[in-house]
Amino acid sequence: MKKIILAAVSMLAVAFGVEAQDQVRLNPGHTDAYVVQKGDTLWDISSQFLVQPWYWPEIWQVNPQVENPHLIYPGDSLYLVYVDGQPQLQLQRGPRAYHLSPGADGNRLSPQVRRQAVEDAIPAIPLDAINAFLSRTRIVEPGAFEGTPYVVSGSDNHILMGSGDTLYARGDFGAPLPSYGLYRPGPVFEDPLTGEILGRQALGVGAVDLLQLDPDSLPGFSVATMGVRNTSREIRLEDRLMPVEERSIDALFHPSAPSITVDSLIVGVDEGVSQIGKFDVVILNAGDRDGLQAGNVLAVYKSGSVVRDRIAGDSVKLPDERAGEMMVFRTFEKMSLALILDARRPLAVMDLVRNP
Repeated sequence: MKKIILAAVSMLAVAFGVEAQDQVRLNPGHTDAYVVQKGDTLWDISSQFLVQPWYWPEIWQVNPQVENPHLIYPGDSLYLVYVDGQPQLQLQRGPRAYHLSPGADGNRLSPQVRRQAVEDAIPAIPLDAINAFLSRTRIVEPGAFEGTPYVVSGSDNHILMGSGDTLYARGDFGAPLPSYGLYRPGPVFEDPLTGEILGRQALGVGAVDLLQLDPDSLPGFSVATMGVRNTSREIRLEDRLMPVEERSIDALFHPSAPSITVDSLIVGVDEGVSQIGKFDVVILNAGDRDGLQAGNVLAVYKSGSVVRDRIAGDSVKLPDERAGEMMVFRTFEKMSLALILDARRPLAVMDLVRNP
């Protein structure tokens, strides 16, 4: 599929004109044919052929050789050919696409389509790197945890609980739900430039099912017996119960350049690591209200240092240095979660985020 990108680059220039030609640039040393391998992602393959791999959706949209280029499977072959002097992409499906089966008379063999699940197609990005965050991490209002039920004990007075255990929660359940998500209050984020309170991280811990609800001594309170369905970390006392928010991401998730001017910052990182690398998840101080959308690819810059000019006798700030790329995969009103796709040097909180 690597050829996908390459194959249609010139076609994109024809369709979109000189501006697209200036934007879409091929990496040197590309090959003219590629067989898709298990474990490939569209992003990695595109990166081998395009300087700016997030332009591959536009390239494929103007490519008449591939009916649905977003569904590419291991074993498929991609070829770069030239028609009237212009490069085009030709796709040859792998051996899984067709097979011979007996005809209606039971004698002749005729080609038949062999169906294959869409889930077998190679993904646009490494989905396993972010799937957990789609249900595990949320940004909520700073006071969202006030008045929510909380864990008071595990069975046999255990203070740490895991999948398959029983736990007890106390609080005002209102109209009880059949299941709940368990969340741990995280840090409250403040915009480092304006001082505005942006939101609070709700760190997902797991999911529980309601088994029994009994009245409590406090008016309006109940004690709930819960079965732990799954966990992403150990459940602790005082973890909070909130309505389940299950989200998933499909294989047709497409990176793209943002349509707005972005001038943002990394304000947090999951798990609180100090140095951020490839496939880490970071938190940005921009979200829906700023025009960010899931799939937007952004560039990360290290701020240039200030040095002393000994000849002029003053100080000069060196240019900001581009250090990596990220892709937004979930947005909230004032904040976003993004996956680091490339890091040419360690990244950190307060690094600059701009258009790619």
